[in-house]
Amino acid sequence: MTSIRGLQIRHLGPSDAGLYRDIRLEALKRNPEAFGSTFERENAQPLSWFEAVVVRADVFGAFLDGALVGIAGYAAQEGSKEAHKALLWGMYVRAAGRNLGLGERLVAAVLEHARGRVETVQLTVVSENAAARRLYGAMGFVEYGLEKRALKQDGRYYDEVLMAKFLDEG
Repeated sequence: MTSIRGLQIRHLGPSDAGLYRDIRLEALKRNPEAFGSTFERENAQPLSWFEAVVVRADVFGAFLDGALVGIAGYAAQEGSKEAHKALLWGMYVRAAGRNLGLGERLVAAVLEHARGRVETVQLTVVSENAAARRLYGAMGFVEYGLEKRALKQDGRYYDEVLMAKFLDEG
């Protein structure tokens, strides 16, 4: 990956909760079909709720010249039989950050964080989101299933493709 001037990828912390809230709500509003949550649900939450999210989960942010333009979350599974797996969730890149390789860098940050912690990183992506499916495929994720009617938005169903990257396979 080539260097992008002014780009920083880092873990978000409680002091980033306001920035995280803004980009998360934008994602939910602009692409409601892509997320399990809704704008209405999260918009009703206080800032402390978003602080708790960035404390509880590992959320990575892509900053371009100091502005938060992309996010991706990492959450390890709980329970002894699933502790070898984690979930990449909540991925979103603002229009200003698209086509610059930020998506790849965010996924790479999540995968780097996952190495040594888990063996497998899983994700779901709306089947119609060809660009995201290409990105994840290029990053080594393989499709292993399809959940029909996984999400329902405004009376319309969306199927989700299940994808995984096995970290012990390179």
